[in-house]
Amino acid sequence: MIAKPFVKWVGGKGQLLSQLEANLPSSLYDRDFAYIEPFVGGGAMLFFMLQKFDNIKRVVINDINRNLTEAYKNVKDNARELVGKLKQIEQEYLQIADYEEQRTYYLEKRRSFNDDVLSSLEKTALLIFLNRTCFNGLYRENSKGKFNVPFGRYTKPTICNEELILADSELLNRFDVQIMNGDFKETANAIDPKSLNFFYFDPPYRPLSTTSSFNSYVKDDFNDDSQRDLASFCQRLSQHENVCWMLSNSDCSSKNPEDRFFENIYDGFDIQRVYASRTVNSKADKRGKLTELLISNYGAVKNAEQPTMRL
Repeated sequence: MIAKPFVKWVGGKGQLLSQLEANLPSSLYDRDFAYIEPFVGGGAMLFFMLQKFDNIKRVVINDINRNLTEAYKNVKDNARELVGKLKQIEQEYLQIADYEEQRTYYLEKRRSFNDDVLSSLEKTALLIFLNRTCFNGLYRENSKGKFNVPFGRYTKPTICNEELILADSELLNRFDVQIMNGDFKETANAIDPKSLNFFYFDPPYRPLSTTSSFNSYVKDDFNDDSQRDLASFCQRLSQHENVCWMLSNSDCSSKNPEDRFFENIYDGFDIQRVYASRTVNSKADKRGKLTELLISNYGAVKNAEQPTMRL
């Protein structure tokens, strides 16, 4: 069993991994380095990197979603206990044949997840159950911070993937992954001054239009000011000679050529376009392949005043 995300997550990078790999800095292949991911999400890139590079000497992941970071901690530290709770939920759920009864069961678990006083392990088990049975595997919170995704339609969803959870746990422990929960800027404290540090950023994407997608997994939006804040953070990281970074985001100018938002805030950095499938839209005819941006501080530098990475 190859380790991979234990939750489905909007914007997951599973289908982009080959293109991300092709754009990694060459220095990662011949030097020890620290891997830092400030928006870990489902962790497709994390699990890829941990299986690709045995020369990673330190790993730090972060996400603002506390339910998600607690899930990573439980997969790492309490995998067997988590599997036991998931098997119990799976057995109860799969015994229900009627759709409306399944939906009632789901809604009760969603209410418990939002309102009951639960242990961290119990909440993680419910998170995985909800993730596997909700509409489109979507995580979304309302303005009160409560998970509000409706029930999905799945015949026999895999609620407890024991082999996967144990494989993920083994990998998280092998690298002793440090799990943070907070603002992405706090990951600057994880920089190792004595080695190479590689950051991969996969923030909530900027919507291509006012109706095309959402850009928040928690109650607070990741708006244009947040995107500018992230760009400023990347500028500051580039002042470190031993820090390189790569960032993914939507290609707004492909939808509207006059929308040069990212080209402006990342002026001077290398910007590539890669193809990716979008599947979050509820209407199938609005899904499909779009270009996304891949921005880094170690590609071709257009602005002579911009620090060039010496890798």
